[in-house]
Amino acid sequence: MTTKILYRLLFFFVLVQSAVAQEINWMTIEEAVALQKNEPRKIFMDVYTNWCGPCKMLDKNTFHNPDVVDYINTNYYAVKFNAEGNSEVSYKGKTFSNPNYDPAKANRRNSAHEFTRYLRVTAYPTMVFFDEEANFIAPISGYMKPRQIELYLKLFKSDKYKEMTTQEQFNAYYKAFTPSFKE
Repeated sequence: MTTKILYRLLFFFVLVQSAVAQEINWMTIEEAVALQKNEPRKIFMDVYTNWCGPCKMLDKNTFHNPDVVDYINTNYYAVKFNAEGNSEVSYKGKTFSNPNYDPAKANRRNSAHEFTRYLRVTAYPTMVFFDEEANFIAPISGYMKPRQIELYLKLFKSDKYKEMTTQEQFNAYYKAFTPSFKE
């Protein structure tokens, strides 16, 4: 099979999973970047840890909300990344690992992954946004309810963030934003 056919099959699988499972179609950063080659979309990354209470709340309360699930699956490639995990990550020609990872601490505070530091993540949970060419846009930290995360999902999807150079401009966007997601 050609690479193009494989990408189409993978994309079809993602669409089918979305319709059936009604869950976010999580994948690795490498899978998301590969899909971008055939169908450019922004990437939404959930950076979490196993021990983080707000991360678990975000997963349960926000990432299972039907409006959030539908919007992310339709407009983004979604990546779930364990900020203190032991996986090896390839991104932009570099390989990242967690050389100080301790398997005995798998479910409690562990060493931060090199990719976590590269993305400038300093708190959990953090949602990281990338453009259609897998270039880093911004990290947004903290637990968010569906309507709170909607603001950022739509801000980055629409590219309106490119027009904002001051806090005042963001504040005006925030004040004018009318959420539509159900809580």
